[in-house]
Amino acid sequence: MLHQLFRTKSLDAILHEGDAPETQLRRALGSFDLVMLGIGAIIGAGIFATIGTAAAGDAARPGAGPALILSFVVTGIACGFAALCYAEFAAMVPISGSAYTYSYGTLGELVAWIIGWDLIIEYAVGNVAVAISWTNYFKTLVAGFGIVIPDWLSTDFRTAGKIPGLFESAPHLFGIPLVFNIVAFGIVALITVLLVIGIRESSRANAGMVIIKLIVLSFFVFVGMKYVKPAHWIPFAPNGWAGIQAGAAIVFFAYIGFDAVSTVAEEVRNPKRSLPVGIIGSLIICTVIYIIVAAVFTGIIPYRDLVKVLATQQAEPLTLALQYANIERWGDVAVGIVAFGSVVAHTAVLLVFQLGQPRIFFSMARDGLLPQTFARVHPKYRTPHVTTICTGVAVGVTAMFTSIDEMVDLTNIGTLFAFVLVCIGVLILRRRDPGRPRAFRTPLVPLVPLLGIGSCLYLMTGLPWITWVRFALWLTVGLGVYFLYGFKHSHLRRTAALQGRP
Repeated sequence: MLHQLFRTKSLDAILHEGDAPETQLRRALGSFDLVMLGIGAIIGAGIFATIGTAAAGDAARPGAGPALILSFVVTGIACGFAALCYAEFAAMVPISGSAYTYSYGTLGELVAWIIGWDLIIEYAVGNVAVAISWTNYFKTLVAGFGIVIPDWLSTDFRTAGKIPGLFESAPHLFGIPLVFNIVAFGIVALITVLLVIGIRESSRANAGMVIIKLIVLSFFVFVGMKYVKPAHWIPFAPNGWAGIQAGAAIVFFAYIGFDAVSTVAEEVRNPKRSLPVGIIGSLIICTVIYIIVAAVFTGIIPYRDLVKVLATQQAEPLTLALQYANIERWGDVAVGIVAFGSVVAHTAVLLVFQLGQPRIFFSMARDGLLPQTFARVHPKYRTPHVTTICTGVAVGVTAMFTSIDEMVDLTNIGTLFAFVLVCIGVLILRRRDPGRPRAFRTPLVPLVPLLGIGSCLYLMTGLPWITWVRFALWLTVGLGVYFLYGFKHSHLRRTAALQGRP
């Protein structure tokens, strides 16, 4: 029994399955497309939404204050170690499953299932948080045109309880207030339709959105620099290293996305060269941008004032900073431009994450761990349309009824756990199969993977205990699903049984 649970799948078999005509995806992406997809996934809700909480703190953890700059550096280094490990695997095993597939080839089926189940937290649950944050910025944007979206149509039930008068003003059915975030559901539905149509069309849409949001962030830095006061950076770290660590754990959400590049590996023309470029290149570019934006943000609004702001306003930190600067001329226009950029940035993240999650389900179904219906490919568009639609419905409905804080922390711990397993996988495969050709090699092995493991575990310790409890419960549910379905239907296990192997 134990041997069956940890049986590994050969990398040659994994690569062979990726070439099967009936489940083959369209190869249409190059290096530039991957870098743009990486930036599209990374720069979004994290920098536009979470830096307010990271700098100010909340009831469960201290804020980093101006030392938010160091928080980004710490997280960037940790992600850098993981990115180098991802790049080796992605170039060597260019298959859609990402960390799930890598774990299957190194750590065994049970661990692969756990990481596949865990990646739901990174992509699907992460996109719930992005959709909620998208709603906040979209409301700010359309309000500038005189369009007011009712709070009861754009707020989850729990957050509504913190807003005075919302329950009373909302429509009631059988005495129960009707409060749900239909706006978040709407944007997820639109993204899902685009993703079903095709990977090339999705990539082009993402590239356009990436260009827009880079222009908007440059605009924020250019305008905001005039209102930066060095005195606002003092004290630099009001809560010491504890605040920096907590801030790093929160802003880690801003870095999630570079690994999403690996989920489109089967749709890349030259994966051995392009995947490492896309993963590492997008991470470096985004880290530099984050540090600059954090410096301007904390220089505009001082820590003592930021902590007084409600959590709902911290969810829109860049527009908050420009409003605080009290720009005399064109102030409303500047806020509107940043709000527009955030809407575009969030949309790009939604697109890339909704692109990644279905392809992980697709790979798991191809291995028999999920129903075979999930492994179907659209005959015309050559996209995994079944898993794309199912993911869209699940994310959209969940976004209607949950709050962003719960989703961000859960996404962070799930992603960090995935990074740890990928780093471990590189160590194992270097020892088990040292002669296998590697188009990209992680440098300084075992030092870099060990540093990646240690730094990710360190960031995980900065998350609230309730997040650990929710994560443990999520994994427990996943194990139940595996033993009820995946273990019985595993293609690897059935093949071994037919060959008379235990």
